[in-house]
Amino acid sequence: MDITTQMIKELRAATGAGILDCRKALQEANGDFDKAVDFLRQKGLAKAAKRASRDASEGMIELYSHGQGRVGVMVEVNCETDFVARSDSFRQLAHEIALQIAAASPRYIRPEDVPAEVIEREKEIARQRAIEEGKPEKVIDRIVEGRLKKFYEDACLLKQPYIRDDSLTVEDLIMQNVAAIGENIIIRRFERWELGEASAKSQEADAE
Repeated sequence: MDITTQMIKELRAATGAGILDCRKALQEANGDFDKAVDFLRQKGLAKAAKRASRDASEGMIELYSHGQGRVGVMVEVNCETDFVARSDSFRQLAHEIALQIAAASPRYIRPEDVPAEVIEREKEIARQRAIEEGKPEKVIDRIVEGRLKKFYEDACLLKQPYIRDDSLTVEDLIMQNVAAIGENIIIRRFERWELGEASAKSQEADAE
């Protein structure tokens, strides 16, 4: 079966694979689009495994300045292929994440990133507050867990309500894009500066 340029173009748009890889996949699948996608997925998994062992990843670093330079954000967002990294949808997502960081001032990316001593301090604060409010001893642990969850929603980027639609978290937003793009997407790191204020990391270092 002849493999046309249009077939290659459609497969590349759906998978983000290179032109030569798409041609080979279609040839292997005898022109069957779904089989060609499966072929590329299998090959893509092998590529992803190789990438996981490298220090660098595909993606972009988004820079954002807000309020005439009063707030600045730098965030690294990673994906699996350069093709996706250059796409408008991925770049728009990176920009939205930078806007989120500027507006909502997260301190961490995910709950797992919160230092153990910070978690213990938040638990103790919540426990003392519950005691002062006269809550029954049997419900205090549940109250502490609820307030710790609220702390994560405030402090952790992925758990924050998305600023454009608070029915979604930032994690939900990323998962929607993963489903649409077809690649894993990771927020690797970020920094937020506000004029006249130390960064969250600097504040934590000073507290230690």
